[in-house]
Formats: sequence, structure tokens, C-alpha cells
Amino acid sequence: MIVKKELILLSFSFLLSLTLVIQALAVHSEARMFLPIFFVVGTGLGLLRIFVNNSIKKMKGKSLVAKTAFFAVLLGIGIPFQNWFRVNVLFAMDSAILPRSIGILVLGVLFLTFLSSFLKKKKQVQIS
Repeated sequence: MIVKKELILLSFSFLLSLTLVIQALAVHSEARMFLPIFFVVGTGLGLLRIFVNNSIKKMKGKSLVAKTAFFAVLLGIGIPFQNWFRVNVLFAMDSAILPRSIGILVLGVLFLTFLSSFLKKKKQVQIS
């Protein structure tokens, strides 16, 4: 039952993303170039989120120095990248295509989150 719910959410997020891309292609919108790129960036952010969550779970029992070093490296890489993305990409974009681009970025994160959850639960069902 849980796997079916995850599959529905996974399919919905992918179909909604695909619909946005097809709609942009059909009306020859300026966003047609950016939507696939933002979907890929969104899936990358989803993968990063899953990696960080799994890494945090593994931090139990580690020394304070190891935890501090992990978060220092994570923030040392993440904050400059976020600043570059916001200033050079988002602020430089036309405001007419920005909402769709951010929407598809969020759908990319959701898609990868649902995909990983679906695969994890399917693997657990097969083992049982």
C-alpha cells in the first residue's frame, strides 16, 4: 500500500513537470530553454538533500570535531554556490519566466525525493 502511494506521488510530480515543459514548448515560451535545466538542478538538489540527511544520521556517536568539520565543509561549499546561483542566475532571469523555473526546480526536488523513497520502500518489500 505504501509503495503504491509513493508511486502515485512520483508519477504525479513527473507528469506535472513534463506538462510544464510541453506547455512551454507548445507556446514557444522563453522558458522552454530553462525548464529542463531547472528540473535537472532540482533533481541534483534533491540528491544533495538525501545525501546530507543520510550523512547526518551517520553522525550519531561521532566526535564534536567530526560533526563541526562536516558542517563547516557543507556550509563552505553550499553558501557560495547558493549566493552565485541567486545573484548570477535567478536575479539575471526575466521575471516572466522565473515562477515557472522555480516551480519546476521544486518539482525536481520532489521527484527525486519520491523516487528515492519509492525505491527504498520497494527494496524493503522485496526483502520481506
